[in-house]
Amino acid sequence: MEITNVSEYEAIAKQKLPKMVFDYYASGAEDQWTLAENRNAFAKILFRPRILIDVSHIDMTTTVLGFKISMPIMIAPTAMQKMAHPEGEYATARAASAAGTIMTLSSWATSSVEEVASTGPGIRFFQLYVYKDRHVVAQLVRRAERAGFKAIALTVDTPRLGRREADIKNRFTLPPFLTLKNFEGLDLGKMDEAADSGLASYVAGQIDRSLSWKDVQWLQTITKLPILVKGVLTAEDARLAVQAGAAGIIVSNHGARQLDYVPSTIMALEEVVKAAQGRIPVFLDGGVRRGTDVFKALALGASGIFIGRPVVFSLAAEGEGGVRKVLQMLREEFELTMALSGCRSLKEITRDHIVTEWDTPRPRHLPRL
Repeated sequence: MEITNVSEYEAIAKQKLPKMVFDYYASGAEDQWTLAENRNAFAKILFRPRILIDVSHIDMTTTVLGFKISMPIMIAPTAMQKMAHPEGEYATARAASAAGTIMTLSSWATSSVEEVASTGPGIRFFQLYVYKDRHVVAQLVRRAERAGFKAIALTVDTPRLGRREADIKNRFTLPPFLTLKNFEGLDLGKMDEAADSGLASYVAGQIDRSLSWKDVQWLQTITKLPILVKGVLTAEDARLAVQAGAAGIIVSNHGARQLDYVPSTIMALEEVVKAAQGRIPVFLDGGVRRGTDVFKALALGASGIFIGRPVVFSLAAEGEGGVRKVLQMLREEFELTMALSGCRSLKEITRDHIVTEWDTPRPRHLPRL
């Protein structure tokens, strides 16, 4: 079958992967309302394309924290990628590098920061969970720095793991032939089986529930890397992130895997952007499956987007080639959306290029009689 869009990889992944693994990647929290809404909300935004503009040359390049990338489409951290494909994070790192974009490596990767660095050049960020043992955290951050990672994406929405009922039903645990590679030498690399979800038990045992804004400042004392705060959904927290010295914000609801009935990220985006007031860049993850989604996020003020599930599904289907194809398809769709909207560069994408369900009706200037 000819793959013509990113979403088609999910069905292939479902056929290929063990049920426990597919459900882990695909499912959300509780009723999965937010999981569906992350996608559905994009449909509430329509285009106002401008015509008769010379779009023979389109520039999609941008800079993120000073690093030049080929397009505003980056790879979000997704855990345990070797469950999807034997090459796991190696394949994803090579695909991101080939596409000239950024890969974010999960704390809970099945390849270590050093192993991913060994795949060759590329701009990489490291996603961090804060463990109760701060020596573990400091050691991990230093290793990421030494391995050439360029930023820390601090996940702030997981003091406890969301209730993912598929994982409970499946008694999810990391397959025995895999480990959480970054923690292997620290006796934290294995996940015990549990009466419900092995991951939920692991998080309850290891992750620091007392994490607070002062820890964002503490992190700045142990690393020179810029810190992105990942998991912001409100204006109040956006302002606090700026005050705490964050280098950027990622509007994220953790792929709808934490608290159900939070808004989709595309719905929360504009509130966060307005609160940040241009002082730091705001990014988005969650639900992006089309180049049109990327354009809508940028029109609402995002500086770029991150994709998660499309990476693991395409990785399961076709390995590195699948991830390359996902990035290429999104790139081509995004370029086409720009052309058909009359935008030749990212800075030409404005709020006037879209209309949303929550906009107040535009005033109609009627001619005087």
